[in-house]
Formats: sequence, structure tokens, C-alpha cells
Amino acid sequence: MVRRLGESCDFYKVGLELFSAEGPAIVSWLRGLGKEVFVDLKLHDIPNTVRGAARSVARHGASLLTVHASGGREMVAAAVEGASEGQENGTCAILGVTILTSMDAGGVATVWGRTAVEVQEEVVRLAGLVAEGQGAGIVCSGHEASAVRAHYGSQLGLLVPGIRLPGGDAHDQRRVMTPAAAAAAGARWLILGRAVTGAPDPAEAMAQVRASLAGIS
Repeated sequence: MVRRLGESCDFYKVGLELFSAEGPAIVSWLRGLGKEVFVDLKLHDIPNTVRGAARSVARHGASLLTVHASGGREMVAAAVEGASEGQENGTCAILGVTILTSMDAGGVATVWGRTAVEVQEEVVRLAGLVAEGQGAGIVCSGHEASAVRAHYGSQLGLLVPGIRLPGGDAHDQRRVMTPAAAAAAGARWLILGRAVTGAPDPAEAMAQVRASLAGIS
């Protein structure tokens, strides 16, 4: 995929599947090709363990690393400290995952044992924990981006997954949005995923994404 996309993509996500299969070596390989790397491990553990994991990931050159915001302010702060200790060439920013885009209000309510949940309110609340822990940003769907931006301004960078091209298959995602709509809502980073990797022609899909984002600041 990296060869097929060439210079059209300079920032890659390494998720649980790839990291579990190849380990930190895949991060180093991508860095060796001049690419930035987002390591999406969604860490959620006691602060000391998360601090050590973030330190190790940062040492391999990651630019972004995710932890679960529900781990709390202290855990987020520990991740920030660990990443700072491990970074040698550049900065490894910590992002807090709020509510997975594969979940809707009903699913969240079931998991959390509530009769009802307002997803946007919960995302904004969890974003507050990340801000208190000095995280660089959060992961949320494009549907909550404007509300988070209204509460926190530019303090938190927004990474938006669940991106699909117009007319594209949502797959197992519930809260999806097009690249242009997510960017207009305030997203700083977009996770393209299957919108590109699952396309018959990934390079053409990437070109469509770039064209849709042209002129959006």
C-alpha cells in the first residue's frame, strides 16, 4: 500500500493488527521511508504501565499515540510524560480516544449500564479529561467535532476516524462522515482507512480525498 500510494500519502496509521503482527519494526520501517506514523494502540491500563508503553512507542519515532480517555486524567498525564521521556527525534503527541465510531448511543448505554446516553455530551466530557491530563487532542467522530471545538477551541486537536467517500460503504462504523465535512467541522487529522485501502484503486481514492479537501483550511 505504501508503494502504491507513493508521495500522495506521508502519514500512516499502525493499528493493533499490524503492530501485533510486526511489532515496533513496522514503525521504524515507515520512518525510514520518511513517513510520519500514528500508532493506534488505544492504551488503557494503570498510569505507570501506560507511561512505560508510551515511552517505548515514542522511542521508535511515532508522531501520534492513542490512549483511552476513559482511563482518566492521571493515566493520560502519565502517557504524556512517558512520550516526552521517549521522544528523541520529534514529538510524540498523545490523543485520547473518546467513544469508538463503531458504537452508537444504544451501544454505549448498554456497555455503561445506563438507560440512555447522549453521545455528544459524553465525548465532550471525556475530552475534558484529556485536556486536564495535557493530552494534545482527542479521537472523536466528525459528528461531535464541532461541539468539542466549541468547548475547547484549538486546545485539543481532533482526529476523526470513520471517514468515507460520498456513497462509500460504512462497513462496521456507525458515525461516519466525508473527508470534506469532517475537515470543515474542525478535524486536524483524518483516518481514511478502508475508504482508501478497501477501494479498487487506492491511489485514485487517495486522489479523490485530496481533491475534496482542496481549499479547506
